[in-house]
Amino acid sequence: MSSSRSLVATPPMGLPIAHMRTVFQPEDVERKLARLQQAAGSEREHEILRNTWQRMLERGPQRFAVKPSGVPDMAPLYELMPNFGEALDDVKRHVALSQDSRDSLEVTPMLLLGPPGVGKTHFARQIAELLGTSMNLVPMSSMTAGWLLSGSSSQWKGARPGKVFEALIEGQYANPVIVVDEIDKASADAQYDPLGALYSLLEHDTAQHFIDEFAEVPIDASQVIWVTTANDERAIPEPILNRMNVYEIQTPSPEAARKIAANLYRSIRAEHDWGQRFAPEPAADVLDALSAMPPREMRRAIVTAFGNARLDERDAVEPDDLPRQGSGKTRIGFLQ
Repeated sequence: MSSSRSLVATPPMGLPIAHMRTVFQPEDVERKLARLQQAAGSEREHEILRNTWQRMLERGPQRFAVKPSGVPDMAPLYELMPNFGEALDDVKRHVALSQDSRDSLEVTPMLLLGPPGVGKTHFARQIAELLGTSMNLVPMSSMTAGWLLSGSSSQWKGARPGKVFEALIEGQYANPVIVVDEIDKASADAQYDPLGALYSLLEHDTAQHFIDEFAEVPIDASQVIWVTTANDERAIPEPILNRMNVYEIQTPSPEAARKIAANLYRSIRAEHDWGQRFAPEPAADVLDALSAMPPREMRRAIVTAFGNARLDERDAVEPDDLPRQGSGKTRIGFLQ
């Protein structure tokens, strides 16, 4: 892990650098609106499409493109997510390249490959916070149509824009983090390939002129920071795999899991006023119990344990305060 931190110097972080980037051309939208007004058909039929274009003009084409003002101190992230060292190194390299220049921050799309519960989505959220941008989650496991990323044709009933369009048009940033979660579970049918839009979105040049099938207006998606997650790479088409850096995320070792649990305990305690009622550090036997859980389950288990300890009017969490693994229920029925 020491080698991970020595890639580049880490000066103190200042405010993020932001410049404005045009994500679409208003004249393209104005032409579409003019044609729509001349087209035959009921007002109701084109209402959603008209509202979408008018909304684009109201919001305007400018969005923030942000990046850290220098290479941030990422040591806390290496501590919090010790099994993501290589992926964190990659982000750090890209930030280092863009510092002290007028270049935008560009991060090669990445695939986080690993078992459920190791913290892949949490990693993406932490990266968005580090870079000062937003995060948008696109869950592929429950998706049965190809329009979720790229939108559906306005000719279809119930048509709407896709998630990429929404992130760039409704959001504040030209470079949001978009997480395509469980990409290996996307189900394709005979008509639509759910991953079809990624062939162009993951390529910088073609992403500059991405066209959502609903809005039919070119938008600049070239600055999007793509993080995809999967349990099994065999279900992912080879051309998409070739567009990404692939990182195998292992289940944390017992020692690493204890560090993750201890950091989560401290952060949850610090985030809440009621946290001051509890001991600054968790007991060793509590860490032993937490280290046996997947990282995804640790946070809710710790919150449940704090609640149980508070009900018993104790300032220290005990192993029995934690929810029993596999039972699906807590000792007192706390929501998880």
